[in-house]
Amino acid sequence: MMAGMASRFNQLRRTAVSRMASLGTSAALAILLVSAALAQTPPQSIPPPPQQSQQEPLDTFKVDVSVVNIFFNVKDKHGALLPGLTKDDFEVKEDGVLQKIKYFSAETNLPLTLGILIDTSGSQQNVLPMEQQVGGEFLKQVLRQKDMAFVINFDVNVELVQDFTNSSRELARALNSVRINTGGASTGVPGMGGGPIPTSGNGPRGTALYDAVFLASDEKLAREVGRKAMIILTDGEDIGSKLKIQDAIEAAQKSDTICYVLLIADRGFYGGFGYSGDREMRKLTEETGGRTIDVGSRADKLQQAFDQISAELRSQYNIGYSPINQKRDGKFRQLELHAKSGKIQARKGYYAPKS
Repeated sequence: MMAGMASRFNQLRRTAVSRMASLGTSAALAILLVSAALAQTPPQSIPPPPQQSQQEPLDTFKVDVSVVNIFFNVKDKHGALLPGLTKDDFEVKEDGVLQKIKYFSAETNLPLTLGILIDTSGSQQNVLPMEQQVGGEFLKQVLRQKDMAFVINFDVNVELVQDFTNSSRELARALNSVRINTGGASTGVPGMGGGPIPTSGNGPRGTALYDAVFLASDEKLAREVGRKAMIILTDGEDIGSKLKIQDAIEAAQKSDTICYVLLIADRGFYGGFGYSGDREMRKLTEETGGRTIDVGSRADKLQQAFDQISAELRSQYNIGYSPINQKRDGKFRQLELHAKSGKIQARKGYYAPKS
């Protein structure tokens, strides 16, 4: 099954490149976005169960009425998680219109679907072993019996190296199996196979970061329900993706996936060139309800970042509501979530289903 999915990833990329060559950039982009729309699943739908309590888990409900679910964290001014809040502490607005909260739960134990995306371009040569070791330990810590995860690596290509499994051992093995790939270019010169200088023509593309986020969202996470998150280990530099950052953000939003980015950069690789991938990564995480954590090339900071993400994923609040606007027009709906105290970390909106 994993080999088949890996083949589908490679086939999708080859098809996109082929069509782009014959149709032009805008036409090929339209092809990929149509693929995303077809894979999009509508928000979960559930009728109100009899005598439902605030803490009743959403996975016990039946499917019937359209419901929007928001998974989020609340933090104090020092960034510490705020537990113990109730339904009455929150209000939610969609496109500026106040909505009635129907379902609420705190510290949810709903199953988690997790995607691990790891950068294997040339710029990660010196930090990849650290990512593999700490990432494997994180998976052992965070995954529970009902959780599922997959692993994708990206460089000049995007490859699914481990399909959905709840085995932290298999996931760690997949992480340890990835290798740096520069498409035949030397890693000694910034920009060749992962550095900050874009390649051109038919040469090595470098780091297909945006394409990887799009494919993980559209091909894997869009078909899943419940709590979904993506953790991306990268320096944030994209070199040669066929898609743009906004396409990646839109795909993540359509799949209702929270994105976390761990900025891992070997400063020595860049020399005097510098890099600026953090700006686009912060845009991705803020729009989807996650965050960007800069860990440099230090293993202790990477471990701390993973610990923070684990705590956030296990301390989420969940609000569900039936939107007043029931139009199935596929348009983006702006979300505003407010708490009586604390700062909310949540996605900025969602895409309505299409008829």
